Amino acid sequence: MNPTQLSRELRTAQTPDLKRRRWIIGLSLVGAALGQIVTLYQTGIIKHLPDPPVGPFDSDKVDASDYGYKRLDTPDAAGMLITYGLTTALASAGGKDRSLMKPWLPLAMGAKILSDVVTNMTLAREEWKENKALCFYCQMANVVSVASLALAVPEVVRTVKNLQQGTGPNSVAQV
Repeated sequence: MNPTQLSRELRTAQTPDLKRRRWIIGLSLVGAALGQIVTLYQTGIIKHLPDPPVGPFDSDKVDASDYGYKRLDTPDAAGMLITYGLTTALASAGGKDRSLMKPWLPLAMGAKILSDVVTNMTLAREEWKENKALCFYCQMANVVSVASLALAVPEVVRTVKNLQQGTGPNSVAQV
């Protein structure tokens, strides 16, 4: 796609898919911000993560525990920055008709977000099992991912239907 057209479509087009993609981008940036906050704590830049006064939350305990540092010799929240950045890139890639023109983009985005939801739920169970507490920021990121998945479904479903029907730029016209 020509960059001028892509710029115009992403900034000004008002299709239902683009509106949902913009929400996914915004939610992903919230997820990245949550990861930044916890990374600041896990690397000693800030000394405390405030939690809501209700619920099973003890973010300081969870994010300072072995659980928060046992993968890849790095604080786990740093990975949140990468994953939500990738989701942002996938949601922002392609123009308003990407479901037809580049169907791999919505499919990749949907698969990525589904993978995030499954991973986040698995990590939440592990977080609770190991700490008997939850990180509020991590659970808010789970909410971000679930909401993003719900927003991604319509475009993914339409893309699958288009592929099944053979519609798109490379399909043979039906007579």
